[in-house]
Amino acid sequence: MAADMDGDMTVFDRRAVRRQRDRAADTVRQVADVLREAAERLLDRLDDIAPRAAGPRFARALDVGGRGVVAPLLRARGLEVVSCDLSPALAAVNGGLAVAADEEVLPFAAESFDLVVASLSLHWVNDLPGALIQLRHALRPDGLLLASLPALGTLGELRRALTEAEAGLTGGAAPRISPFPALSDCAALLQRAGYALPVADVEDIRLLYADPLALLRDLRAAGEGNALRLRDRRIPPRALFAAALASLPAEAARVPATLRLAVMTGWAPGPDQPTPLAPGSATRSLAEALKAPR
Repeated sequence: MAADMDGDMTVFDRRAVRRQRDRAADTVRQVADVLREAAERLLDRLDDIAPRAAGPRFARALDVGGRGVVAPLLRARGLEVVSCDLSPALAAVNGGLAVAADEEVLPFAAESFDLVVASLSLHWVNDLPGALIQLRHALRPDGLLLASLPALGTLGELRRALTEAEAGLTGGAAPRISPFPALSDCAALLQRAGYALPVADVEDIRLLYADPLALLRDLRAAGEGNALRLRDRRIPPRALFAAALASLPAEAARVPATLRLAVMTGWAPGPDQPTPLAPGSATRSLAEALKAPR
């Protein structure tokens, strides 16, 4: 993590993120199944939300960085969709109305959307609380944010293998996989950004690869290369990836890779939302409320 003269903390190289996403526009279809699985698990939360009496709960949605997967799923639910991506090329993959936009400086007017969906697209943002605040401003009152982020534990097998292999080869290890937040931090992020009723839970997607190199190819195809600002820009030791992949644990002759997704839901404050009672206003004790009749 680096700090400039004003104390601004910058973890990710946003130019590198954009370049990688530009390249992914031609390859992202190779990993569409995994991206779709993550998006469908995120959108399942919509099925638990009751529609308004006067009509559908959501009509207009913003798809942030959906890589051509989220927008079609939203359209299939009957929503009008606007998509955005840091990469103009990857924005175009979404079809329909799409714009190139930086998640750190979003161009949308206040109260433009009923729903914002960010599936696996905010983990390369330096100011995540600021991005979440901008997305809240883009929501109408009582609008919903659905977001998923890779959480601590994602690609843990690969991270350990790379670290141990590089330490054995060179005596040290450069950061090669992005730092991920703990699940306990995610609800706090939503609360800090001003969302009502913030909730964070976890979804695990476990993949098995017959060819360990295919895992690295899939990460590259999805635009998920190393974009840390302080990454080692030297060519890695020739034996590094072969040694790391050879040391990965195998299950039935296949190499596992875990995607641990922190699924975040939060509402833009609205007049009809339930609010907690003021402290001390309860008329019954917790013991009395929990007491069951014999």
